[in-house]
Amino acid sequence: MSFQAPVFLAGLVAIPLALAALALARRRPARYVVRFPALSTLQAVMPRTPRWRRAVPTALLCLALAGLVTALARPEATVAVPVEKASVVLVTDTSGSMNATDVSPTRLAAAQAAATSFLDKVPDRLQVGLVAFADGPHTVLRPTQDRVQIKSTIAALAADGGTATGDALDSALTALADEKPAAIVLLSDGASKTGTDPAEVAQKARAAKIPIYTVALGTPDGTVDAGGQLLSVPPDPEALKQVADISGGKAFTAEDSDALDEVYETLGSRIGTRKEKKEVSAGFAAISLLMLGGAAFTTLRWRGRVV
Repeated sequence: MSFQAPVFLAGLVAIPLALAALALARRRPARYVVRFPALSTLQAVMPRTPRWRRAVPTALLCLALAGLVTALARPEATVAVPVEKASVVLVTDTSGSMNATDVSPTRLAAAQAAATSFLDKVPDRLQVGLVAFADGPHTVLRPTQDRVQIKSTIAALAADGGTATGDALDSALTALADEKPAAIVLLSDGASKTGTDPAEVAQKARAAKIPIYTVALGTPDGTVDAGGQLLSVPPDPEALKQVADISGGKAFTAEDSDALDEVYETLGSRIGTRKEKKEVSAGFAAISLLMLGGAAFTTLRWRGRVV
């Protein structure tokens, strides 16, 4: 909680001063004394008023004054609000190892299905871009709200070639240069084999406050057919986790398309909101008015007068 005009909080000092004045006034003897010869009889007949009834109206009045003073100070609360122009770039590995079938039906097909599911679930106002890479970035789409273009491009991806993760991440950062808030989601099954060091790009992403979320595809038993010869292509989640940690993002592992859907749904909800300060003076003022009404009601109900 913060205040736009904290100087008005000095008015809270008036509340204990008013209570002290009230206590002194109640102790002061009456100016005119009227004698009742049958006072003891009158006390026995009259009902006793609980002491807490005298305190409730005063307490409500003090709380109302405190609330009104707080409202004058224009308090602000930090709340999560929808982001009107958040952006995320999907960076998809299309190297030859993505043809492995250890993730059904293939690693690339699982990534394509998860990316399409992500596009269907996130808010329309979220802008989504795409970078597909193998030996280098071969497809770069800047963040847009045109879901049809992104989906058709994802569906047309094919796996072949090496893995230049660092170059792909650098292209994603360039695409997000003027977009804030933003994030990158990297789907890959292994460490970078060529091009820029991904750790260096992750440092740049951290400086730009663009976290990189990584998803490691595949299982240790993954293989691909290379000209009739089966080659082992295990994923390298540790390399991807390093990229995520350096950038300020988070690393995930997923062995099937259903798990990827869950990961993307989580990322979409994180990217779709941001923390923002909003003034809540009206709430304090409304509560204060209710307190004033309560003070007036209890005084009339129990004392038959307002003052």
